[in-house]
Amino acid sequence: MCTVSFVKTGDKVIVTSNRDERVIRLSALYPQQYAVNNKNVMYPKDPLAGGTWYVVDEKGTILVLLNGAHEEHQISPPYRKSRGLIVLDMIGSNSPIAFWKAIDLDDIEPFTLVLYQDKMLYQLRWDGQNKDTLVLDTDKSHIWSSATLYPAVVRAKREVLFQSFLCKKDTISEKELFQFHRYTEPEDLRSGLVININNELKTLSITQTVLEADQLKLTYYDLIKEEEYNSSFVLI
Repeated sequence: MCTVSFVKTGDKVIVTSNRDERVIRLSALYPQQYAVNNKNVMYPKDPLAGGTWYVVDEKGTILVLLNGAHEEHQISPPYRKSRGLIVLDMIGSNSPIAFWKAIDLDDIEPFTLVLYQDKMLYQLRWDGQNKDTLVLDTDKSHIWSSATLYPAVVRAKREVLFQSFLCKKDTISEKELFQFHRYTEPEDLRSGLVININNELKTLSITQTVLEADQLKLTYYDLIKEEEYNSSFVLI
C-alpha cells in the first residue's frame, strides 16, 4: 500500500503498486474476481478485514490505496471502518469519483487513493479532517509513496529516481516498470522500492495493471513466495 506509479505510454495505461506491510500480518489472498454490488471486480484480499489496497473493474477503473495523506499522522484508534473496505465501497458504486465526493469519512484513518476512471486520473486524500481532490494530467507520469512510512525527503528522492528512469527511455514497457518497482536501490532496505526493515516490515508484493484497447491485464507477484498470478478482463 505504499508505492504507486502511473504511466501512460502509447495506447497503454500502466499502474504499478508495491505493498509494504508487517510480516506478522496474514498473507493476502491472491487476486480473484468478485461481485461487488453486481459489478465484476478483481482484487487481492486482506484476509483480516476483507478489504483490499488494489482493485480493478471490468470497465477499466483502477483504484489503489496508500496509507496516510500529506504527512505522517498520529494514529488514534478505534476507527469506524477499515480503509480497505472503503476501497470496495467505492469500486462497487456507480461512479467511484461521485461516491468519493459524497462519502462521510469522519473517524476514518487518513489515506490517499489513486483513481483512474473514464480516462481521468485523480489523487484523492483524506487527512482526518478534510478531503482533497486533485485531477492529474494523464499525459504525465506520476509516483506516490506512503506518507506514513516515507518522510518527505525520501518521497522526493523517489520522484527523482522515477523521472530519471523514464528519461532514459523513448518508450517503456510494463516489464520495465515492474523491474523499476522491483530492483530500484536494492541495497537500500529502508527507502529503496523494496524494503526490509529488521525483518519486521517488508515489501510483500507488487501488483500491476495494464490497460490496452479493450483489455485489462492484472499481474500480482508475491515477493515472499516468489509466485506470480496473472488474469485479465475484456472491458465492457
